[in-house]
Amino acid sequence: MKITNSLLVMFTAASCLFGNVWAQNAIEQFRGFVQSTKSARADFTQVVTDNRGKAGVPSKGTLQFERPGKFRWVYEKPAQIIVGDGKKVWFFDQDLNQVSVRPLEAAFSSTPAALLAGRAEIDAAFTLVAGGESEGLAWVNAEPKQKDAGIEVIRLGFQGADLRAMDLADAFGNKTRITLSRLERNPRFDAKAFVFVPPKGADVVGEASK
Repeated sequence: MKITNSLLVMFTAASCLFGNVWAQNAIEQFRGFVQSTKSARADFTQVVTDNRGKAGVPSKGTLQFERPGKFRWVYEKPAQIIVGDGKKVWFFDQDLNQVSVRPLEAAFSSTPAALLAGRAEIDAAFTLVAGGESEGLAWVNAEPKQKDAGIEVIRLGFQGADLRAMDLADAFGNKTRITLSRLERNPRFDAKAFVFVPPKGADVVGEASK
């Protein structure tokens, strides 16, 4: 069936109009999430695909965050914990019984944690670009302004007001998909939720370990 020129013009104009509206809404959804979500907890599943397109074994766990600068990511297998206490970031590998610790800003900027648990100074660290619609989600691309960040882009997928997925692409061509479920916004956390004490006997290394 042929489409007349007038119908084609109308269709093209409508596509541009709704595309712009969707793009604007996606960025607004993200900004609204940042402004209205001071804390959150969720379950997650993570899959890393290497630069040859081979997907690794999925890992899962839980995440919590509270602004500014506090977060806890717990991976079930392999058992790992990442904790930001507002000043430092602690990485604990249970299999190695090793803890790495770094100043928050050094390990935090240009990461997904900065987008979720940062001080809302997002525009200083990222360039936001509408990523269109796919998989039933509205996507926003957050491109780190820091050139040596190691991450090329972080994509955040929203369904209404809720964050449902994050995609990370690094400088080596690897891609990570984090899918969120059971998201709870603005829960109250105990003060100890974001405190990390290295296990007895663990090897503690890093520039902020003293």
